[in-house]
Amino acid sequence: MKVSTLLHNPGAGAEKYNKEQLISKVQSLGYECRYLSTKKKGWKEIQSDTDFLIIAGGDGTVRKVVKNLLDKKIIRKRLPLALLPLGTANNISKTLAIEGEPEELAKSWTEKNIKKIDVGFIEGLSEPNFFLEGFGYGIFPLLMEKMREEDEKSFISLDQEVKYSLQVLHDMIVSYEAQDLQMEVDGNDCSGKYLMAEIMNIRSIGPNLLLAPDADPGDGKLEVVLVPENQRGELADYVMNKLNGIENSFVFNSIKARAVRMHCNERHFHLDDELIWIDEPAEIKIEVFDGLLKFFVPGEQG
Repeated sequence: MKVSTLLHNPGAGAEKYNKEQLISKVQSLGYECRYLSTKKKGWKEIQSDTDFLIIAGGDGTVRKVVKNLLDKKIIRKRLPLALLPLGTANNISKTLAIEGEPEELAKSWTEKNIKKIDVGFIEGLSEPNFFLEGFGYGIFPLLMEKMREEDEKSFISLDQEVKYSLQVLHDMIVSYEAQDLQMEVDGNDCSGKYLMAEIMNIRSIGPNLLLAPDADPGDGKLEVVLVPENQRGELADYVMNKLNGIENSFVFNSIKARAVRMHCNERHFHLDDELIWIDEPAEIKIEVFDGLLKFFVPGEQG
């Protein structure tokens, strides 16, 4: 019997599953299940005989677990990661086509369905850091800051929270002043004035904004998505259509890259779901590390 360690954020997904339900489901699938709540002390200590990790939560929980693996160098063991997406957006799991109930997802938890996933690494901040989803500046960090000010308990559902964030974003797009950015993408000058600049490892960010539909987090390349001032209208229309339930295939300027250099005066950045403020202009270097993680994915992707 394979040994799994279940890392659970009990506050994710409007508490769709509790501890007992998750343990019961994993055990019924034929695995030994050790439970750790990511909200309690001691969750970072993963026993050495663990065969794979199950992450039950949203994108923030996935990042939290991966950060621990990188910090502890447990990554050397290359433990496969299984996702039970319970968050609001679940952008990572959606990029990997990991959606459904635990019983269905568990069918992919085999060696033949492992996909190696890249990680982006950043130098130039107060300390080196990494990202799974994306790193960016411009309007999106301001949206994150605004949403942090809201009381999550005021939303009656996850869908209402997503719609509210889309409305806030639309209003911001109309009035946001584009920012100057000096940028080199694999040595090519891409400097300009942008509403949004995102270096992405997956297809979507935030409230499921599909900015890089062709992104493959296992291809050894990042997606540099740039939205200049002259696309303000298109970006606003895209967000409004999404708010109204219409999924447009608006194509943003996206460049595949292995290395990016940025120099900008903007003080607000986001690193996955974390906000970052800097005190002075920054010179930032970004590169991709190939296949550092292993995720179970549906069979057609493996």
